[in-house]
Amino acid sequence: MGTDSGEGFPADGEGPARRVTVSAFSIAPAVVSNEEFRAFVRSTGYITRAEEAGSSFVFYLQVSPALRRQARAVPQGLPWWLCVADACWQRPEGPGSSIGDRLDHPVVHVSWHDAQAYCRWAGVRLLTEAQWEYAARGGLRGKRYPWGDDVPGEPCCNIWRGQFPNAPAAGWRPATVPVRSFAPNAYDLYGMAGNVWEWCEDWFSPDYHLATAPADPLQARPTGRRSARGGSFLCHDSYCNRYRVAARGSNTPESSSSNQGFRVAGDAAGTGDARA
Repeated sequence: MGTDSGEGFPADGEGPARRVTVSAFSIAPAVVSNEEFRAFVRSTGYITRAEEAGSSFVFYLQVSPALRRQARAVPQGLPWWLCVADACWQRPEGPGSSIGDRLDHPVVHVSWHDAQAYCRWAGVRLLTEAQWEYAARGGLRGKRYPWGDDVPGEPCCNIWRGQFPNAPAAGWRPATVPVRSFAPNAYDLYGMAGNVWEWCEDWFSPDYHLATAPADPLQARPTGRRSARGGSFLCHDSYCNRYRVAARGSNTPESSSSNQGFRVAGDAAGTGDARA
């Protein structure tokens, strides 16, 4: 796990690289989709944290100029995020938006608590960081991305194209794509880089690699932030290259945004469709 390359962010604690062991587990081939989350909500009547709060964070180019002017707040130092009233998993960009034509896209605006509620209903769980990284590598030990070390001419994942954050490339828009877009890795897992961040079970700590055990690592000590892996459609080498396999992210467990989703796992008997 991890890397000694130094190309990431020291505060994220991506290293040192070390050998770990993970017990057998099953993993879903893709992140949870809008259609799958809708089935959960219809079955249980569940209300997400964003719906309870009445707002969630949306990347500013995903909303209309009128909604941008109405946005409640802008996080300090992150002017491209807007707190949009009524934005939630059903209305990803706020009023007037819908998932009707995006049922095969990742569900977004889900907090860590929302992901846990879905897992309890479905009889699955979130992955640990160690399980996520093992699966994302697809057997390519020490490589930078799920497909290898290099970025080919054709896109391999859904990350920012153009100049971040104000000038997307022609023909590309900052948004999610279907969960099974692009080629899977060697373990037949889709979207292990880009598209949406994936919540993990661990609490986040910069000393993760130093503080956790070499067998089935898990950061169980509360730190106030939960780990997330994989990056999103807003990742770009000029600003945030966290779509690398060793990269780490985090957020408070109550947080939600238009680039936050989750993937599920199970035991070795197989509650997911693919296995690692």
